[in-house]
Amino acid sequence: MQKENLTIWSVFFLKGFSRYPKLEIALFNFSLVMYLVTLLGNSTLILITVLDARLQTPMYFFLGNLSFMDICYTSASIPTLLVNLLSSQKTIVFSGCAVQMYLSLAMGSTECVLLAVMAYDRYVAICNPLRYPVIMSRQVCVQMATVSWVTGCLTALLETSLALRLPLCGNLIDHFTCEILAVLKLACASSLLMDMTLLVVSVLLLPIPMLFICISYTFILSTILRISSAEGRNKAFSTCGAHLTVVILYYGAALSMYLKPSSSSSSQEVDKIISLLYGVLTPMLNPIIYSLRNKEVKDAIKKLLGKIAWHQTSL
Repeated sequence: MQKENLTIWSVFFLKGFSRYPKLEIALFNFSLVMYLVTLLGNSTLILITVLDARLQTPMYFFLGNLSFMDICYTSASIPTLLVNLLSSQKTIVFSGCAVQMYLSLAMGSTECVLLAVMAYDRYVAICNPLRYPVIMSRQVCVQMATVSWVTGCLTALLETSLALRLPLCGNLIDHFTCEILAVLKLACASSLLMDMTLLVVSVLLLPIPMLFICISYTFILSTILRISSAEGRNKAFSTCGAHLTVVILYYGAALSMYLKPSSSSSSQEVDKIISLLYGVLTPMLNPIIYSLRNKEVKDAIKKLLGKIAWHQTSL
């Protein structure tokens, strides 16, 4: 039965926003602009963290990872969304659906862990500044980033393989992407193993990292309030405020999607809007938030633009 369904459903139809055909052009323009800004903003952040020696620090190393993650996350689903918004046949092949589901889960899960790692980095930098270079050495930073990526990729592989092995009673996905919860609604029968896996992974990657972040920022806030210099307090609040803004945006959307009660009355249309917000809007806002609230990033961008302008004039 399982193999038969996998063979039959070689193509899936994505319902997307087809209930609102008049809005599809507006959504296409919105998504396209957000996607281009996401690519430009995150690519710029990666570039300046590599080229500017002043940004060769643990915080910007993790920020570069976050930017790369956001590019991969949006690129997994937004191009398909853009094509389907202009197409009458909103389809995706089985292999494409599997890759899309895996990449979205992997990038999302990795970001959950990475945001907790970034909170720890800020904790050490502010609460233990004298030992910061020793504690957050280059080797430690690489190990922390590796753990984040491996955790996200392995949990995504487990979830995706279990979801795609379930027998499906249809091939019409009520979403604009192969989002795992939308695909599971097509399952012919509930799977205890799948349900338990989703619950365990969601708890491990959402409330636990959030609790760790809250504890870290409790100590950080306590330390900042004891800083006598107003300039020092403002600088600490600036870098931590940017990170907290990203955390609230990302975890707020993710929690509302993956840890809501199964009896929740929220419609699938609401889930699509939430997915669109954290799948397009949040990755776009991340580089903007860090740039606007961080003098070092703004100076590095100005320096990079100055080099580009000088190179063009010299030609």
